Formats: sequence, structure tokens, C-alpha cells
Amino acid sequence: MSVPFQTNRRFVLGALAALSSGLAAAQSGKPETLRIGLQKSSTLTTILRTRGTLEQLLAPQGVKVSWHEFTSGLPLLEALNLGNIDVSADVADTVPVFAQAAGAQLTFVAQESPSPSAQAVVVRADSPIRAVADLKGRKIGFAKAAGVHYLLIAALEKAGLSFKDIEPAYLAPADGRAAFERGAIDAWVVWDPFLAAVQKQSQVRVLADGSGLASYQRYYLAGTPYAQARPDVLRVFFDELRKAGQWVKQSPQDAAALLAPVWGLDAAVIELANSRRSYEVRAVVAPALSEQQRIADAFFAEKLLPRRVNALDVPLFNPGA
Repeated sequence: MSVPFQTNRRFVLGALAALSSGLAAAQSGKPETLRIGLQKSSTLTTILRTRGTLEQLLAPQGVKVSWHEFTSGLPLLEALNLGNIDVSADVADTVPVFAQAAGAQLTFVAQESPSPSAQAVVVRADSPIRAVADLKGRKIGFAKAAGVHYLLIAALEKAGLSFKDIEPAYLAPADGRAAFERGAIDAWVVWDPFLAAVQKQSQVRVLADGSGLASYQRYYLAGTPYAQARPDVLRVFFDELRKAGQWVKQSPQDAAALLAPVWGLDAAVIELANSRRSYEVRAVVAPALSEQQRIADAFFAEKLLPRRVNALDVPLFNPGA
């Protein structure tokens, strides 16, 4: 069946307009859309998205914003490496290490200062497991490459165990919660707000959190080509993240009320989770990456990385430049 001329004409004109726009962006080296990837736990970016802050500030520069949600950090950075998104909302400090090992071209845009108690190893309240050493031979659920992955390795090492002494079950948070509550796994290693939710809604005990084990610094990243093309956009992104972080700590109840309908969680759960996160957004400097190297070395020693990674071998965005 033939396509009506007007429909066909509109399609061609639309295609030509899109092509022209794409060529103009390519020739100027300045992409006209900021594509942001985020997770449910991406608090500050979720606030910016809910408020429409970036859309308002970037519109005068001719920049649109699109949002893309992922279940965990590793697929988020895979999308960043493939060029399917431009900027990543906060991911755990472990995730960039896996991305670097895969040869991803990433630029560190910002870092949140440590929040060690915002992740923990939990067991059911009636579990016979009383210490991390009791996890030997047990099935433990956690998200691969997430900050909790390193927390588990560090906690096992402190207890005289290795990763080979447990049975790992790689599970996204929603699947991990379901497996934990039906007894399919013996312990669950998870981060906020999922940690706060299970603490408020189920009977659990914390075996260990990140205190003295894993500082849990979350990172915001950009694809290096985008960082080189649009430092002006990244400066706006950085400044608004910093302001959002200050607002969450200064107005915890207001922040929880804003996030509750977006996340589908009780405000009390969110307020507990936010109390354990620093939300102090700062520029990334080389000395602050020392733990990144320890993480990389630990994963390589456990044969979880295909090659050694130099954690310092990554471009750092300077928001003040």
C-alpha cells in the first residue's frame, strides 16, 4: 500500500531536520542533548529530575535533557562507554574500576565524600549467623560491581575468609530483597535506600557496615568525548548537584517528602537512608582516589578483573576551570 504524499513528505522533512541538527551538533562539537543515566538510589540526580532544574538552566544554551534509568551501576557505565548516555549519576566507587578494566573512556566529574554506614551486610533476625566469620559456605546476595561487592570482600578478609569461601548470588536490589525474605540467600549486602527499607519493614540484623572497611564514595562520571565537548554543561550539572546535596542535609524532611512518591517509599525510610549519606559533592582530585586503587587491587586478586587497573589513569573534570 502506498504512503500518502503528505505523510511521506513530513517523514522526509523530519528526517532532514534531524540530520541537519545532528550534523550541526557534530560540526560544532557541542551535543545539543544531555543524556543522563541514573539509578533509583541516585538521590541528588532524582531531585534535579523531579524539579526540572537542569532543563530550566540549560534551555537558554539550547541544550535539552533526557533521563535514562538503570537497575544498577555496571549497566549504567556500560551505556556510558557505548555512547548511549553522556553523564552518569552517582555510582559506587567500585563501578568505575570495572569500567576502566573494560577500557571505557570515562572522566570523573564529581565525588561524594564518604558514607560508610550507607551500606551493610544484613541477615534475618532469626538467623543463626552471628558474625561475618559465620558466612563461610553460605549463599550471599549482592549486586555485582556495586559498592557492596567490595564491602563484602573487605569484611570477609577482616574475618579471615576469602571470596572463595562463600557462594555469591549476583542480584539486583529488588531481586535481592525477594530472595532474602524468602530465605533463598543466607545474607544480603545492600545499600541505601534499600538498606533502610529492609530495616524499617523487616526483622533484620546488621553484621557489618562499611565503617573501617569501605568508605563508600560515590562518583559522577561523563564520557570523555562529552566532557571535552561540553565542559560548560558539566559545570552547571556539578553546581546543581552540590546545591541539591546541601539542601538534602539542611531540609531532611522536605527532601524525604519530595522523594517518597517518586521512589514509592515511606518518607521515614528515605529520611533514615539520607541521614547516612554525606551528599557532600566535591571535585575529584588524585589523592582522593587512593581507595579506588585498593578496590582495583582487591578485585584483581580475586580474579574478578581481567587485568590490573591504574585507578589514577583517568581524566578529572575541574569545575572551576
